[in-house]
Amino acid sequence: MPPLCPKCGRPQSSVMLCPGCLGWQAEIDGIRSPFRFDGAIRQAIHELKYRNLRALAVLLAQLLDDYLAISPVPGEVLVPVPLHQKRLRERGYNQSRLLAQELGKLTNLPVVDDCLIRQRHAPPQARTPTVDERRSNVADAFSCRDRRLQDKQVLLIDDVSTSGATLDACARVLKEAGATSVWGLVLAREV
Repeated sequence: MPPLCPKCGRPQSSVMLCPGCLGWQAEIDGIRSPFRFDGAIRQAIHELKYRNLRALAVLLAQLLDDYLAISPVPGEVLVPVPLHQKRLRERGYNQSRLLAQELGKLTNLPVVDDCLIRQRHAPPQARTPTVDERRSNVADAFSCRDRRLQDKQVLLIDDVSTSGATLDACARVLKEAGATSVWGLVLAREV
């Protein structure tokens, strides 16, 4: 496994912060993923997310669990990145919630999927071209209903991370609600 940027988890030639993270005042403690977002893993994520193949969540969560076994990340509770109600109605399910539920069964970590909420609808991040636009797209999009995650190490679960903007926006409100640390764990990372 190549050295990773300690913040965003992108493969690189050293273990120093990558150029993209040097000026980033991120709230997320780090982002980790077992795969690049291409090939078979990209296809599997698309099948889960857009083709209603929910059964894939079981296999994909097993891949996350295998990754955690060799590359542990601090976390005592799993929190899926939430969808806005409008997108949830359109799709019928939240793929990140399915992944978190299956991963919770494998790790025996509790899943808290009703504390972090997406309060503002925004265009999909996949259609937002630049890092700055992605960050502004999700600014103030999330909130916490309560302080249940106070003093907890949160492992934030999502399918894909491109710029890290969504995970960082979630981390910001989770920490405002008292979480001691927030790490992102995603299936695949765009590099």
